[in-house]
Amino acid sequence: MSANYMVKVKNYLSSMPSLPTTVTKVLEICNNPRTSPIDLDKVISLDPVLMGKVLKLINSAYYSMQNQVTSLVRAIIMLGVNTVKNLALSTAILDKMVDKNGFRALNMEGFWRHSLCVGVVSKLIARKRMVDSTRLDEYFAAGLLHDIGKIPLNNILSEEYLQAMGLADRERIPLYMAEKRVLNLDHAETGAMIAEVWKLDKPLSDAISLHHACDSYNGSNKELVFTVAVADYYANRERIGFSGSVHPDKVPPEMFDFLGIEKAWLEEIDDLVNKEIEKASIFLKLKTGA
Repeated sequence: MSANYMVKVKNYLSSMPSLPTTVTKVLEICNNPRTSPIDLDKVISLDPVLMGKVLKLINSAYYSMQNQVTSLVRAIIMLGVNTVKNLALSTAILDKMVDKNGFRALNMEGFWRHSLCVGVVSKLIARKRMVDSTRLDEYFAAGLLHDIGKIPLNNILSEEYLQAMGLADRERIPLYMAEKRVLNLDHAETGAMIAEVWKLDKPLSDAISLHHACDSYNGSNKELVFTVAVADYYANRERIGFSGSVHPDKVPPEMFDFLGIEKAWLEEIDDLVNKEIEKASIFLKLKTGA
């Protein structure tokens, strides 16, 4: 039976629409170290929807600009190439995966609030650690998208997914362990398949596929993967949104030591997190240019 679940998931992923051509081109341009804002302007200006998203984001509470920005090239300069890349990618993925009618086992609003929380806390941890400001939105995007592997499981295997959530609750185990027992497949593995289909870059792919495998992870994106894992734990522990996991893995002290943050610090940021989630909700509102 479990092999049949894998086939269903693979069929679902193979039928997913590809990322828009403009977004693919933006990713290609941004991966060139010699890219300039003018290069991005030339591509984005040909896509009115994406252009509108960039301008809405720069003028949103998320960035708290004093004066309205109306020039695309100025917006790109102010946001930075990496942020534009992550905006384009995040909103494109949300366009493809946010479907109210598809959410059957998980509650859509709860799921996306959890995802926003993990994105926000990942960014706050990165800022606390004084990560280069040009990379902060990479941390946000990784947190926002870390659980996208749950969406196919939730949409096409909803009855079995409810069983997995029930098992996790009854036995007080993390959801990914219950998924593995019920489906012989967990959301991190499904996330890895999505990352492969859409050719996501290695840092984002690692955060999506390995945030529950920190003990064995020793790759080049350790700081990002560990940060997302800690942020995920925080969101589940504080019950901000709902990811289906009521009993998450505890974060080992070594992970806090590696990141150089105090566990106590996580207990002092609740008000800030809630404010930042409201600001970051612009990413969901940007879906399909709405």
